[in-house]
Amino acid sequence: MNVAVMIKQVPETKSVKMDEKTGTVIREGVESIINPLDLYAIELAIRIKESYPNIHLTGISMGPPKAINALREAIAMGIDDAILLSDKLLAGSDTWSTAYALAKCLEKEANFSLIICGERATDGDTGQVGPEIASYLNIPVVSYVNKFEEISENRIFLHRQVEDGSEILSSSLPCLITVVKEVSEPRLPTFRGKLKAKNADIRIWKISDLEIEKEKIGLDGSPTRVAKIFHPKITRECDLHFAKDPQKIPYAVEKLLEFIKKRACCE
Repeated sequence: MNVAVMIKQVPETKSVKMDEKTGTVIREGVESIINPLDLYAIELAIRIKESYPNIHLTGISMGPPKAINALREAIAMGIDDAILLSDKLLAGSDTWSTAYALAKCLEKEANFSLIICGERATDGDTGQVGPEIASYLNIPVVSYVNKFEEISENRIFLHRQVEDGSEILSSSLPCLITVVKEVSEPRLPTFRGKLKAKNADIRIWKISDLEIEKEKIGLDGSPTRVAKIFHPKITRECDLHFAKDPQKIPYAVEKLLEFIKKRACCE
């Protein structure tokens, strides 16, 4: 059985910068890590492999060339092999265009029975790409999975987080699931895993390697647009009144009440 794990490299939280002209995240020249929520997807995939025979795990990512580091880290944790979809034509893709490109990548690689995604990425925070991939592939999707029960040749059994608890359900295969933190506790890479990752032959695909319509990818092919990006201005308006003299206390209190009313904090 082939299982795909979708992995995204994201900027460190302190390093996130936006291009105000294009409305996209600046990824070049900033410190990057595996999307923290994808670590739970990686861990679940590894646990499934450890519990069931003949499971092959493939990590798939889309991004600039340096995203290969995220895939090597995933291999160090226990993923079998990896593919990086990297092409300048993909720059600026929104969630819909990203899902389209990744779906084409999945279609080409193998007959995946299960696709596992993190709940969302910390840079975009939309949680849209996983379900959109399922839409392109026309397969079932189960979101917010918080517990894995079992998997057979043609079905998977899961728990899904809902507002007031969880649901127990099953889905036919192939299907795509998105997982939340409660599903697993990510392990650290082992020394043996790091050696394997260092020597791993990670495939790097271009748009020309896939059956992709170029007008559906990149900034120009994205149906959504960021209308405006701005940095909020922090302003503080204050008055200082020193009332060391008892005769000035009523005046200071009056000014304080005026200020509170002005800020609509009370009637």
